[in-house]
Amino acid sequence: MDGSVEDIGERLRATAGDQKWTTERVVSVDYWTPTMLSFRTTRDERFRFTPGHYARLGLVSDGGELVWRPYSMVSAPSDEQLEFLAVLVPDGAFSRALAKLRPGDVVHVERGSFGFLTVDQLATGRDLWMLASGTGLGPFVSILRDPAVWFAFERLIVVHSVRQTAELAYRGELAALAERDGAARREAQLRYLPVVTRAPGATPLAERIPQLLANARLEEAAGTPLGVETSRLMICGNPEMARELRQMLGARGFATSRRGVPGQMAFEKYW
Repeated sequence: MDGSVEDIGERLRATAGDQKWTTERVVSVDYWTPTMLSFRTTRDERFRFTPGHYARLGLVSDGGELVWRPYSMVSAPSDEQLEFLAVLVPDGAFSRALAKLRPGDVVHVERGSFGFLTVDQLATGRDLWMLASGTGLGPFVSILRDPAVWFAFERLIVVHSVRQTAELAYRGELAALAERDGAARREAQLRYLPVVTRAPGATPLAERIPQLLANARLEEAAGTPLGVETSRLMICGNPEMARELRQMLGARGFATSRRGVPGQMAFEKYW
């Protein structure tokens, strides 16, 4: 494809009405670390999603091709803008374009939203556990920004595992939510458990989430047990972590939804 990135973007915008995507503009870009960032874009008024869903985003690569990658929405479903949490992958075509994003730049957003990491995938329960590593936290922030989840459960437990303290994205927002008096508002109470694995002493919990589950420290820190009758789990992040947790939780009787039968755990599957 010939022409500058700007020319390519103009040609794509000219045909956007015939495409399965909309053309949005970057509103803001904020870096948590040199390789982890949050960015917000405009939102087409017809775009709908359920908290926990992801959308495919398109950026023009250095070679002039339109490259697509899935990203979970971090924004609330009622937000006028879309927000995403991303990590830059070395030598990735999409990441190279993402690293250049500035306010006003173009991002293409497919019109549909997808995913299995939604509360309606789960059977009714008392406690909702959201276990994340790295940018897997994104969909859980969206879920917590939706008022509905606060009335659907008694307890909400967010566990976010990262390597370094700076990678604890949205830490201030989550800590503030955990300090709210849920009982006074007739809402769920949030327990936020940050986990930093490669900075000794940074957080009370420092092992990987599967290890914390195996040695019962996760339940101890949350102040509530994991049980098939009362607990519902959502897992998003490193595929190895997800595989380990699926095996460990399956051995304890937890199951994913199947054939219209709601289960007790849900995993994101776009990796």
